[in-house]
Amino acid sequence: MGRLFGTDGARGIANRDITCELGMKVGRAVAMVLSDISSKRPRVLIGGDTRRSTQMLIASIASGLCSVGSDVLLVGVVPTPAVAYLVKAYGYDAGIMISASHNPCEYNGIKIFKSDGYKLPDELEEKIEEIILDDIGVPPLKIGGDIGDISISNEAIDNYVDHIASSARCKLNGIKVAIDCANGSASATARNLFHKLNLDCDFYNCSPNGTNINKDCGSTHMAYISKVVKDNNYDVGFAFDGDADRLLCVDEDGNIVDGDKLMAIIAKHLKEKNMLKNNTVVTTVMSNMGFFEMCRKHGINTVQTKVGDRYVLENMLQSGYNFGGEQSGHIIFHDFASTGDGQLTAVQLLNVMCETGKSLKELATVMEVFPQVLINVEVSTLGKLRLDTDKEINLAVEYARKVLGDSGRVLVRASGTEPLVRVMLEGRDEKLINQLGQEIAEVIKERLI
Repeated sequence: MGRLFGTDGARGIANRDITCELGMKVGRAVAMVLSDISSKRPRVLIGGDTRRSTQMLIASIASGLCSVGSDVLLVGVVPTPAVAYLVKAYGYDAGIMISASHNPCEYNGIKIFKSDGYKLPDELEEKIEEIILDDIGVPPLKIGGDIGDISISNEAIDNYVDHIASSARCKLNGIKVAIDCANGSASATARNLFHKLNLDCDFYNCSPNGTNINKDCGSTHMAYISKVVKDNNYDVGFAFDGDADRLLCVDEDGNIVDGDKLMAIIAKHLKEKNMLKNNTVVTTVMSNMGFFEMCRKHGINTVQTKVGDRYVLENMLQSGYNFGGEQSGHIIFHDFASTGDGQLTAVQLLNVMCETGKSLKELATVMEVFPQVLINVEVSTLGKLRLDTDKEINLAVEYARKVLGDSGRVLVRASGTEPLVRVMLEGRDEKLINQLGQEIAEVIKERLI
């Protein structure tokens, strides 16, 4: 993990960690790196979510880019996957998304995509970090007509929506859907998309005011959409996060259908339609044991990666797979997208419901969920760095693994975006995994303060 960019870009409190000064430096560094790669004048596309701080940071990054001679196209409020799609579709040299995804409104972040719509590789991120943090290289500030130009696109949202809509394989009318936009990026696209598909749908938390993104709504607060679906007799409920790159669902009874279940449903269907490349799904070590059991039962191969959709995608690209994702709801359909896309996932799930004639509740029975406990332990920034080498923590983890044996598993990892250590245990004995999880968490609290 880099010093500035974690598993999903740079992220922190806006105006404290992610400042205008940093934005200016990022813009200049990106322009310098792009100029080194190509002799032509760089062109960079920028989008963002609905946070109050987003437009401020877009202005600072755009200023930095222009000062070093890059032209900038502003595409407004869009989902993160829209930036990934548009940068390639429009032929730009890079795309930058300003968002802190599922985090509260006071946070913000910077994600950078290459010209092909994929996240920057580690080596380019490191070059940008060196320029910003180590003062490697002097920004070649331009004057006169060499200063970059800023333009605004009014068509970008429609172009992205048309692309996602084109992935629908059948008429989706007849399914009653509740859609929670988390007062985030989906607020700018979801109405257009789902009305284009002629869905019977209603929209909730679709009025962003700069501070209400992810607040008691969206994929991090599933109780909201669960109640809406149950109280109003919807067939299915969709909940996006702040930048709409992930999706979680609820069935007609309000039961949560997470990323693992969504992948199980869709992978089985793709296999049956001969659309699952190399008969393989790529997921992370955080996926539930029940997911892997389901795949074995249906003859589907699985590959496990480190946590983070970038690692899922890396493996997919290396091995020629077209489907993968995370329990959190980041799901990648590589036939259509270069990153996780919540709205694309929603359309693909609707395809399955339409083509099978089954409800989401029926489809979700394909996978048994093993009891799982997930404990987030707050630690100091320096403490997080000591996680892998602390003897007492390692002993506590090994003890839990010994107790569970083959009937469960233990995973302890540092968050890539927050000052947290995540403790995850699975097994058939829920009481036992809770006890063991709390014991590990207590040791971490004592050792990594």
